[in-house]
Amino acid sequence: MGRELQKQPQQEMASAVEQLLAVNPYNPDILPDLENYVNEQVSSETYSLDANLCLLRLYQFEPERMSTQIVARILVKALMAMPAPDFSLSLFLIPERVQMEDQFKTLIILSHYLETGKFRQFWDEASKNRHIVEAVPGFEKAIQAYAVHVLSLTYQKVPRSVLAEAINIEGLSLDKFLEHQVASSGWILEKGHGKGQLVVIPPNEFNHPELKKKSSDSIPLEHITRIFPILG
Repeated sequence: MGRELQKQPQQEMASAVEQLLAVNPYNPDILPDLENYVNEQVSSETYSLDANLCLLRLYQFEPERMSTQIVARILVKALMAMPAPDFSLSLFLIPERVQMEDQFKTLIILSHYLETGKFRQFWDEASKNRHIVEAVPGFEKAIQAYAVHVLSLTYQKVPRSVLAEAINIEGLSLDKFLEHQVASSGWILEKGHGKGQLVVIPPNEFNHPELKKKSSDSIPLEHITRIFPILG
């Protein structure tokens, strides 16, 4: 069945996997189909946490069939989903002996840097391990979007240098990025040039506490994240 699934277009493949999971998510016979689906998610730049968690659970029951390459791709895709807790959810299902392998140690370190907002350290570490992260298209843009999300919650005005470090873009590429954000997301560039230039972030209840609603009226995080643009 795995080969048949591999030949299907992405939407049909996603639908077929959903049906398989609905019938019996613990059927070891669907393991090859789920592995094929991980590769399809990578090539089509789509994502299914449920299918990936199901595959990791099956690996727990069939450890001899585990593909560390597939597991690594699942974790990279989970990193790309931040601020969702997908990485932690996935890591919980991976045996400790597997986590001790170098590529997984690296991914855990990268996750820590993202969770703590240490973006310079993140990009430095990622650059040393391009063979891991660049195996998944869209990784850089997804992390840049997460960095923008974090800065938008933290700053009213962010120095150009801080933004450049967080998204790992400089020079003309940064100018182009800022032009896009001004046009599409309401960012404002204050007068000035160079690294000291300030970028005004649109107000929200996190970077402008006076806008914060009563706790009983708080907005769920998943709704808040929709406010912030994903880099195109």
